[in-house]
Amino acid sequence: MLKKILIANRGEIAVRIVRACAEMNIRSVAIYTEPDRHALHVKRADEAHSVGEDPLAGYLDARRIVNLAVETGCDGIHPGYGFLSENSEFARICAERGITFIGPSADVIAKMGDKTAARASMIAAGVPVTPGSDGNLADLDEALAVAEQIGYPVMLKATSGGGGRGIRRCDSAAELKAQYPRVISEATKAFGSAEVFLEKCIVDPKHIEVQVLADREGNAIHLYERDCSIQRRNQKLIEIAPSPQLTPEQRNYVGELAVRAAKAVGYENAGTVEFLVTGNEIYFMEMNTRVQVEHPVTEMVTGIDIIKEQIRIAAGQPLRFRQEDIQIRGHAIECRINAEDPTKFTPSPGKILGYHPPGGLGVRVDSGVYDQYKVLPHYDSMIAKLIVHAETRDEAIKKMATALDEYIIDGIKTTISFHQKIMSSKEFIEGEVDTGFLERIIL
Repeated sequence: MLKKILIANRGEIAVRIVRACAEMNIRSVAIYTEPDRHALHVKRADEAHSVGEDPLAGYLDARRIVNLAVETGCDGIHPGYGFLSENSEFARICAERGITFIGPSADVIAKMGDKTAARASMIAAGVPVTPGSDGNLADLDEALAVAEQIGYPVMLKATSGGGGRGIRRCDSAAELKAQYPRVISEATKAFGSAEVFLEKCIVDPKHIEVQVLADREGNAIHLYERDCSIQRRNQKLIEIAPSPQLTPEQRNYVGELAVRAAKAVGYENAGTVEFLVTGNEIYFMEMNTRVQVEHPVTEMVTGIDIIKEQIRIAAGQPLRFRQEDIQIRGHAIECRINAEDPTKFTPSPGKILGYHPPGGLGVRVDSGVYDQYKVLPHYDSMIAKLIVHAETRDEAIKKMATALDEYIIDGIKTTISFHQKIMSSKEFIEGEVDTGFLERIIL
């Protein structure tokens, strides 16, 4: 087992990993840039070290972080999500320096991070993908030709993209001509690559993702699915497990597809395979080679601590579970609490002047903030995740509504009131949501 882990992240996920380490008797090392000196993960870890003055640069400096891990006697690094979590070079440097990267290999990260390579791997494995270009587009003329062949609307996507960035829907040739240079520019700035590809746009699908665990012995299982259909501009806001929209047959099918996908690329550790579902059609979208923001809803319905399993797998231990051991118990909902104006969704940084999280049976808050904490403008606006679990879906919705009513965050604007509206929405209560839900019904 690993003895000491450096957490190459910040905020709530860093706090979450610190907690798992403490429960496993593993020492934790936090990193922080100077604006983050008073962050909760810094206070909670066994030790903490500065990685520079700049708000972001230190969290993105792979060599500096690995060197610090070596200097502080760490034998493992957990990347969390975001930042360097899907950076194959970071994983490769860890391997070079003898540090265990808590995630898949550098080669797998690179393959699945390249969306066209991932599509090719899935096609070879017999996993259905959306119709689209065979690979990266050579130029606008090829994009127009492919779009004409598969039909509009289409999605123009950055090959190295993620997190909802580098994606544009095009409903006509004119829109494709206008969006093509914009996506190229955004992809270059955000991901350092100008490569893009094209897919058929599945209009208002259900966004279903499956959590997988795989060990180095080739064993792989799924922990069933999460429904992430409630999104705003490709950014997830609410996640549900299990999905109220899948039939039992679809549930088993997407689980089998996810395991097939993981085995096809020699996957190791925790990962997520994402699908678009429309009617009886199910298409592979992408694979995230890291822990997801929304992993708690899966933990709540399966009873499996995904962070701890990540650490055990990285330490070389075989999976502790067989597929038949995994059962769904009850229903869970997660609301992402963002420091944003709940109507405009614009950031609302500032000092928290009063903080009281909800409690009670089946209520969980994963957060990196506290009373008098200053929410900084340099980072993602998510400051907490509110998760509830109950025996039935109706009870889970009522529990979430109650928890949101109890949640007090004064001094800044948050999206709590937005989530309260969703919990009282007839369509949400009936489980009839898709990726167009917010734009169509709420906003």
